[in-house]
Amino acid sequence: MDKRLRHLSSLRYFESAARLKSYSKAAEEQFVSQAAISQKLRQLEEQLKCKLFIRRGREMHLTDKGQILHKHIDDGFKQIITGLNRIQNEPLEGLLNVSAPRSFSTRWLMPRLWKFTMEYPHIPIRVQSIKDIDIRHTETDVLIWQGEESVLHLGLEQETLFEEAIFPYCSPELAQSMKFESPEQLLKCWLIDFHSASFSWDHWFATAKVKAKRESLQWMEVSTFDMAINAVVAGHGACLATESISADFVERGLLVKPFDIGLKPGIRYSLISDPSSSRALRIGAFKEWLNKELSSKTEFERSLEERK
Repeated sequence: MDKRLRHLSSLRYFESAARLKSYSKAAEEQFVSQAAISQKLRQLEEQLKCKLFIRRGREMHLTDKGQILHKHIDDGFKQIITGLNRIQNEPLEGLLNVSAPRSFSTRWLMPRLWKFTMEYPHIPIRVQSIKDIDIRHTETDVLIWQGEESVLHLGLEQETLFEEAIFPYCSPELAQSMKFESPEQLLKCWLIDFHSASFSWDHWFATAKVKAKRESLQWMEVSTFDMAINAVVAGHGACLATESISADFVERGLLVKPFDIGLKPGIRYSLISDPSSSRALRIGAFKEWLNKELSSKTEFERSLEERK
């Protein structure tokens, strides 16, 4: 066996410090003192006869040789974890951490999650706000991601759930007062815009072939979809949304879609998980339930199709 493998504990500290860019944070993660981290990494550099870290401000950054070493150590640790998981998988019963965009959680997932609980009463779900697409070093077991990014290069599994077009929505009262006949009439309404890199009113107006100058529009920008939809339900203008997110509001008579002009491509949702996770059984159960729920249509959705 290579004698350098006696430095395995130091390599564990090295991986933690490289990922967190901090000796102090690595010390917290490894439950040791910062002095112990510094000493171990200094000894490792002396044994390897090369510099692994350089300080830039408050952060520790890898040197070129440090980056090479970190890549191989990261790959090696993943292989070890995969092997451990294969012989030591957690049982089906137990906690499952699910992360998703706030709007998806609030408007789509939470109203349906009771069905999963009825089917799997021994798998409690902890729903969290989305943080990072790379879930390998987080508490997240299953990530529902909104966007076009791919994670295959990270060694994660990614499955497209669905893609949806974007439509304008407003309150029935506004629709009645405006008597909408053409999309140009929306230029006279307050437009609620929430910060999204995926779509905007500019994009929708272009799709509807309406010339619109943003400086001449009445619009208000909010930070979340929930704020936008609440403003519109209260009768304050119109906003852009997907049918799945807005379906329950439409069904309850709180929102209407004044024009059936969809912005495509709209929003893509995908499900991301780690194939080496020790919670593979729980993840599999959640995936199966989620796909089954997505494939089933509500009475409201069926009635819409019958009218077309």
